[in-house]
Amino acid sequence: MLHAKLPVLPKIHVTTAVDRRRSASDQWGQTVTTISDDPYLYINRELSWIEFNRRVLQEAQSDYHPLLDRAKFLSIFATNLDEFYMIRMAGLREQLAADVSGTSPDGNTATQTLDRVVCCLQPLVDDHARTWSEDIKLKLMEHGICVLDWRELNHEQRAIANDYFRHTLHPVLTPLVVDPGHPFPHISNLSLSLAVVMTDHRGRSMFARVKVPPSLPRLLPLTHCADDSHCTRCFVWLDQVIAANVGALFSGVDVKATYPFRITRDTDVEIQVDEADDLLLTVQRVMQDRRFGSAVRLEVDEDMPDEVCQLLLHNLSLEPRDVIRVHGPLDLSSLMELYRLPFPELKDPPLVPHVPRMLRNAQDEEIFARIRDRDIWLHHPYDSFMPVVDFIRSAAVDPQVLAIKQTLYRVGRDSPIVKALIDAASNGKQVAAIVELKARFDEENNIQWARALEAVGAHVVYGLPDLKVHSKIALVVRREGDTIRRYVHLGTGNYNATTARIYTDLALFTCREEIGQDATDFFNYLTGYSRQSSFQELLIAPINLRERLSELIEREIAHHLKKGNGHIIFKMNALVDPSMIDLLYRASQAGVKIDLLIRGISCLRPGVEHISDTIRVISIVGRFLEHSRVYWFNNGGLDEMYLGSADLMQRNLDRRVEILFPVLDSAVRSFLLKRVLHLQLADTTKARVLNTDGTYSLAQAADATPPIDSQMLLLKS
Repeated sequence: MLHAKLPVLPKIHVTTAVDRRRSASDQWGQTVTTISDDPYLYINRELSWIEFNRRVLQEAQSDYHPLLDRAKFLSIFATNLDEFYMIRMAGLREQLAADVSGTSPDGNTATQTLDRVVCCLQPLVDDHARTWSEDIKLKLMEHGICVLDWRELNHEQRAIANDYFRHTLHPVLTPLVVDPGHPFPHISNLSLSLAVVMTDHRGRSMFARVKVPPSLPRLLPLTHCADDSHCTRCFVWLDQVIAANVGALFSGVDVKATYPFRITRDTDVEIQVDEADDLLLTVQRVMQDRRFGSAVRLEVDEDMPDEVCQLLLHNLSLEPRDVIRVHGPLDLSSLMELYRLPFPELKDPPLVPHVPRMLRNAQDEEIFARIRDRDIWLHHPYDSFMPVVDFIRSAAVDPQVLAIKQTLYRVGRDSPIVKALIDAASNGKQVAAIVELKARFDEENNIQWARALEAVGAHVVYGLPDLKVHSKIALVVRREGDTIRRYVHLGTGNYNATTARIYTDLALFTCREEIGQDATDFFNYLTGYSRQSSFQELLIAPINLRERLSELIEREIAHHLKKGNGHIIFKMNALVDPSMIDLLYRASQAGVKIDLLIRGISCLRPGVEHISDTIRVISIVGRFLEHSRVYWFNNGGLDEMYLGSADLMQRNLDRRVEILFPVLDSAVRSFLLKRVLHLQLADTTKARVLNTDGTYSLAQAADATPPIDSQMLLLKS
């Protein structure tokens, strides 16, 4: 039990930096500097995110990856930036509109942050466009994949494209003119459009908008290539085909020019749960409202004249700083279409996940017998996700299984997990599914699955009113003779068979009684609104997770001051919470060695003399998305490790239901410490080190030391 392992310490208040500083001074006799003393100690969250997306772009620029994987990273960069505008930039604009005068922990107002972000983004977008047009596009041509602009097409290729326009595009397109009788049309989020400038027979200027159909492939395949070309696959951008033929849509007027543009809207629509009688209907309404959120970004071709740009800005209620000018095609997220081409030599070798020996060939109830023998651990994607699916499928058909309870956050469109739960309910099992309808951008999938589960009699709970349920846990209750045994799956990642092949996550199968009891209490908390306030082994947000993690850091300080061997290793997606950052600063000022593996945002500033000079922050962006969360404490030599769903962000600690679970087996802790944490800390191929100024540098291998790619080594092991 966690309580038995903690030394008796004075009560620690962690609500404010002032309280923590006073506590530190009273308890340890230290002079502690916190964020409240110096906002410089908190890296701006938005700028840290930009640095993360810069690392994604650097993967696209690296010859280390095969060519189509590099194109995939260009697509990921673009998708990431879309979401950044839809959520984070939208939030900053809302603060400005509400005239919020406060500052963020780094000391910047919303206006200052917005200005800094805009200054950083345009050069990054330019670099992104150049990487495509001057590098990857040209190298793809050398391998027979030609993505051409209209001006590069030969006569035969243009004939193919024009024929496609006449027979497929022309019937689909809807030109919308803007004049006193036709107001400026609504332009949906992330839609690509053409601004068409024309003059009528009287010489009057006219403007129209033509939407590029999102239902059609953005890259139009052309079957004919030039005789001297080595091209095996040739494509042209769909919007350029429309632009070349746009005159066919405007009979009797003179089309002067066309300019592509793209709109991004605010999609962070708040769900007013207190006012919602039916959460499902409320979420459906919110999904509809997203289409009409205020515009936050206008992407335009770099050649668009100022007067056309100003017309768009005026009608979209945007300002000049909201414009991103792009040299080359807009919306390079479409490059994912190239990645799906059958060119295996231009991609990473296919992943063949491993099935752990303990679960190999386990049929139906055999899986429960093997979990009874020992705890079983999985490391996705190196280990297959199929044992997780088989666990639920076996429970669905096993006559001894009485009940299955599971949280569902992002499960995907064709979920074998949910299908197994539907089968279980159809087979008469008691099935309780906590389906988080508020999982951003997955609401539609989750609504469909919730209805399908309800249709077969499963108990479906749509999360808690004011909290997102982000935990990853499944409980199977089984009758075995005269006893009832509980089998639990806990993980750091979603129950999503697709993302389990590209996200790194850790998971546990166990039938330990204390964890089974905690799992039962946890589901009672979710489905019955139990006021459970203590658990034997699990750390639960927002109940006790923040408090316990704080105590564990305080304990590490105490051990270090006594023994000098304090060491903390945390692995997570983001470190944003000011209180947790201050606690880590306190630990560093006490001399505790701190290694942080943070894939994305880190607001902690390492390497500040006398404040964070024992802290190292490393980010790994590679073939797989680092997604697992691990919290390890040396604990005076009696180490402890927790895994789970929570990052160190205010939302995770205070506004979500999260779980951290302990690694109770010392041999497993040692294995994970060596094969996950230490291996990634030693990475010199994909790892980047956070500098004190907020930038990142590639980790350097020592002289005569071969480079280490942690993900590749795990693939080969």
